Amino acid sequence: MTTTTLGGSGFGSTAQLPRLLALVPYLLARPGVRLDEVAQAFGITEDRLRKDLNLLWVCGLPGHGPGDLIDVEFEGDTVTLLEPAGVTRPLRLTVDEALALVVALRALAETPGLDQRDAVDRALAKVEQAAGAAAGPAHRVEIAVEGEERVLPVVRTALDEGRQLHLSYYVPGRDETTERDVDPMRLLLVEGRSYLEAWCRRAEGVRLFRLDRVAEVVLLDTPSDPPADVQPRDLAQGLFRPGPDDLLVTLALRPSAAWVADYHPCESVTESPDGSLVVRLRARDTAWVRRLALRLGDAGRVIAPESVAQAVRDDAALALAAYAV
Repeated sequence: MTTTTLGGSGFGSTAQLPRLLALVPYLLARPGVRLDEVAQAFGITEDRLRKDLNLLWVCGLPGHGPGDLIDVEFEGDTVTLLEPAGVTRPLRLTVDEALALVVALRALAETPGLDQRDAVDRALAKVEQAAGAAAGPAHRVEIAVEGEERVLPVVRTALDEGRQLHLSYYVPGRDETTERDVDPMRLLLVEGRSYLEAWCRRAEGVRLFRLDRVAEVVLLDTPSDPPADVQPRDLAQGLFRPGPDDLLVTLALRPSAAWVADYHPCESVTESPDGSLVVRLRARDTAWVRRLALRLGDAGRVIAPESVAQAVRDDAALALAAYAV
């Protein structure tokens, strides 16, 4: 079996088609652009980009004669689009996409402590102008983050007054509620959910607390005093950042489960000609990997380590036994 090892995301037709359609006008506007720059802009590896460019060569208009197909020239470290075959403008937003984007930008604009609020307002104005009448229904959408009414005002007060908080916080991976004192640093809105970034005195490190998982919150009289050298977390690569000490898990995925490589940060992804994948990712605890494997059913299985694979089999056996009662 011939395989190709890739180091990034971007697999599957649902991810690839929109990327290809956006890639053509992007390259058209940047003749001679470096391959690494394009890969970074689209969040993929250079290897995946070269595969996309090879695919573009056989795409175009009916007839498939000279001038009908997209023509791309890439040698060395640069790429130039010679013939766009009619794909000269970026994709237009649908009504639903425009509405979702307007609602998301309005929610972001209301986030307490948001840096560069003016940039968000400018982006919102441009999207509303481009969306036209499609943006109208967004005014009737009420944005409410779960837990916000109860927790957010207390968190905001702690930030404004520089005071510590005591949290009763639910950790779903361990299915337990923990007690901890924290020094609030900032509020964040990530993927539609509100988070408190704080120095956790229990963990002695920076942590993100999802507000809808805060069971109880108490405003303390103690001044907030995170370490002077502590830095906010860089969320450019997502919320979860695996560490070298986390358990390395290998999954075999059928094509229908290829979305796992896009959704979760992977250390490596091996793609087979039939579209199936072997992915290696790290897990701080195995509970979520076991839930993922059970969710995938016969579309995915744990290859290694054997202890996790056996735990999944045990979980599946218990679930089946429950149906027999």
